[in-house]
Amino acid sequence: MTTTPTATAPSPAPAAATPSGTAAARRRRQRVLNGAYPLWFHVPAGVLFLVLFIVPTVASFYFSLTRWTLFDVEFIGLDNFVQFFREPSLVQGFTNTFIYAVVTSGLKVVLGLLLAILLTSQIIGRGYLRSVVFFPVLVSTIGIGVTFKVLLDPFDGMVNQALAVFGIQGPGWLTDPSLALLSVAFVDVWKGVGLATLIYIAGIVAIPQEYFEAAKVDGATAWQNFWNITLPLARPATVTVVILSLIGGLRSFDLIWAMTRGGPGFSSDVIASVIYKQYQAGFFGLSTAGNVVLFLVVAAIIIPIFYFLNRKSTES
Repeated sequence: MTTTPTATAPSPAPAAATPSGTAAARRRRQRVLNGAYPLWFHVPAGVLFLVLFIVPTVASFYFSLTRWTLFDVEFIGLDNFVQFFREPSLVQGFTNTFIYAVVTSGLKVVLGLLLAILLTSQIIGRGYLRSVVFFPVLVSTIGIGVTFKVLLDPFDGMVNQALAVFGIQGPGWLTDPSLALLSVAFVDVWKGVGLATLIYIAGIVAIPQEYFEAAKVDGATAWQNFWNITLPLARPATVTVVILSLIGGLRSFDLIWAMTRGGPGFSSDVIASVIYKQYQAGFFGLSTAGNVVLFLVVAAIIIPIFYFLNRKSTES
C-alpha cells in the first residue's frame, strides 16, 4: 500500500511593504498645513494691529500714571486722573460731547436714510446727485471748518448777508454761547451725511426686489413699502451708521477747534478740546490721562449700544 504524498499549499508570497505609516503621517501633516495656511494671511493685519493699536494703548495707560516730558518720566499714580476730574470746564465738556454726539448721529441717520431713498429712486441725474452728496466727505475737515467760520461770521459772513436781503437779522452763529455748539454740529452733519447716505444706498440696493413686487401686487403704498420693507431690511445699515456717527461725535475735535476753539468761553468745549488745551499748557501726563478717560467713555457707550442693536437685529 502506497501513500500518496499530501501536497502542501504554497505559502502566499509576502505582500509588498506599503509605507502606510509614512503616508498617514504625510496626510496628517498636509491637513495641518492646509488648515494653518489661511492663518498666515492674518499675520500682517495682526502685526499692524499690535504696533498701531495695542502698543500705543498700553503706553497711554502707563504714561497716564506719570508726569512726563520728552526727557523725564515720574510715576505719580492716579494723581493725573484726580486733577483731570477737577478741571473746571470738564463738566461742560462732557455735557457738550454727549449733546454733540446725539445731535450729529441722529441727524445723519435720518437725513442719510431720506437721501438714500431719494437717490435709489428713478430720478434724473441720480449718479450726479450721489456724487454731490458724497463730495463733502472727501474735503478736509479743517478746510471746511475755516470756510464755515468765514461764512458764519456775524458781521461779514455770507449767511447773515443773505438773510439781510430778506430783512432778517442773522444771529451770532459762532459767537452766541447758545448757538455755537449746534452751529458746529450742523456743519458736521453737512460734511458727514454723505457717508451715511452711501451706507444706506448699499443697504437699500441689497434688498431683493421680490419684496417690492409682492407689495405692489398687494396694493401697498409708498409709505407701507418704506415702513414694512425698506426700514426693517435696512437695519444693518442703520446699525453701522449709528455706531460710526456716535464714535465720530464722541471723539470729535478738529471741526470744533477750527471753528470755535471751544468758545465762546467753554460753551462749545468737548472732552477732546479740554484734553488739547491741557496738552498746549504742557501738562502731558494730564492730557494723556484725559485721553484714557475719553477712550473708556467711548468704549462704555459704544460697546453696549453695539451689542444691543445687533441683538435686536438678530431677533428680528
